[in-house]
Amino acid sequence: MRQPREPGPDFPDRPDSAGFPAPAAAAPLRLVVADDNPVVRAGLTALLSGRADTTVVAEAADGREAYEAALRHRPDVILLDVRMPGVDGISALPHLARLAPVMMLTYSHETETVREALRRGAGGYLVHGEFTAEQLVRAVHDVREGRPHVTPGAAKALIPHVQTSAAAHEGGELAGILGGIPPQNLSQLQSDVGQSFRSRFQLSSREAEIMDLIASGMTNQQIAATCFISEKTVKNHINRIFAKLQSTTRSQAAAKWLGVA
Repeated sequence: MRQPREPGPDFPDRPDSAGFPAPAAAAPLRLVVADDNPVVRAGLTALLSGRADTTVVAEAADGREAYEAALRHRPDVILLDVRMPGVDGISALPHLARLAPVMMLTYSHETETVREALRRGAGGYLVHGEFTAEQLVRAVHDVREGRPHVTPGAAKALIPHVQTSAAAHEGGELAGILGGIPPQNLSQLQSDVGQSFRSRFQLSSREAEIMDLIASGMTNQQIAATCFISEKTVKNHINRIFAKLQSTTRSQAAAKWLGVA
């Protein structure tokens, strides 16, 4: 009977009983982060480079720098802000989308901006304050595989147009914009966004924006940073919001705003 050879320099110990090498660990997803706010860039880079499954290979402060970085590094996904000095994200988007899947990651959720970004090739649209770190990472991986992600603020911007334009488009242009978005991303939101029942609260556009952020679980400090206002101004808005919603707590106000109370 043939005797097994002892492990040695010419016959290393086998990694498993079948004699096959263990599968190599998947390479981390390579990302370019484009945002004119250095604090946002640094935060995203620290978050995404501190993981085994993602890493940031370059940062950019505007669309031109993002394009140059994408040409140089050939990333798997580009995270792109909308409003930047020089070349903004919407202008750079068609050029970047030819190089890699693009995920919009921004504070902007105006209807026309969201629609234009999706029309120009964005693979997803995330609004700051509406996702956790884990949700961001999952969204990045999904966009790389062609599965779009849209957070509530962006979906809310789309729903009124879906409702008023469905008959006219009959699945044409609008279907092209929304075709890859999982239906549940919109259907789950239709009961609590863009609905007429909110109009009875008579909130101003700024108050409605802040109420959306409260409902998403953000603190006063986070809301102040998101809206570029002071915490004192946030508190003043919240006092008026609570009065209009006849609520005394954040959870009570959120329940009424979301139509579950």
